[in-house]
Amino acid sequence: MAAVSASMVKELRERTGLGMMECKKALVEAGGDIEVAIEDLRKSSGMKAAKKAGRTAADGIVAAKVAEDGSYGVLVEVNSETDFVARDDNFLAFVNKVVDKAFEDKQGDVAALMSGDLESAREALVQKIGENISVRRISVVEGEGAVGSYVHSNNRIGVLVALKGGDVEVARDVAMHVAAVNPLVAKPDDMSAELIEKEREIYTAQAQESGKPPEIIEKMIDGRIRKYLAENSLTEQAFVKDPDTTVGKLLKGAGADILGFVRLEVGEGIEKEEVDFAAEVAAQLKG
Repeated sequence: MAAVSASMVKELRERTGLGMMECKKALVEAGGDIEVAIEDLRKSSGMKAAKKAGRTAADGIVAAKVAEDGSYGVLVEVNSETDFVARDDNFLAFVNKVVDKAFEDKQGDVAALMSGDLESAREALVQKIGENISVRRISVVEGEGAVGSYVHSNNRIGVLVALKGGDVEVARDVAMHVAAVNPLVAKPDDMSAELIEKEREIYTAQAQESGKPPEIIEKMIDGRIRKYLAENSLTEQAFVKDPDTTVGKLLKGAGADILGFVRLEVGEGIEKEEVDFAAEVAAQLKG
């Protein structure tokens, strides 16, 4: 049996982020060969990560990175099972790696981004922390003038805005507005015909109950559709930092036009599963 020194265990722990006893056992089984031990641990952590992959990860954070010249930016959502892990330094370091790689490669495909070392890092983190961790969404946005980002202080809502013209500060102000108000589209013309028709059906049913003449009802419906478009289109909304102007007027004054925006909110659309972690711990202790 090859001798396994404390320094070897320390090195393996630093390179894998795993526990002391697990690293020592891996080194013993690998005959003291650190590289073989790492490979074995990768296989092992991959198996354990797969077991945890079925658990719902609906917490986590959103992170953004924008090029210094404001030409493009990336927005990433990485999920964990609990808010506690979402604040863990190891988790945050992993998120930074994902953001940096997505930024470097301008890669918005999660599977493509995670196909190499990042997936191994994710599996090792799952092994170390004991929660399912997943990279859920990546958005890459490019502008023709400026791209700006805003991530709310709780790291749960993030926005990228792409402008034609303007500057990064204006783009960031608009991104802050999007984070707060959550418009459906950038401009009224961007609203889907299907969605407008659904709203028209609702307003028609409401207006017909008024008993007013058909021509008045039609005007009522048109007015409500215009109001709906104004309330849900970014350029028509009152700017959160100055309600006396609209976002559209703000952009026009800055010599800019909106190309588009992306807004990510942690866990949106995920059906959450209530997990009794105290019961899980108790069950593990009994085992």
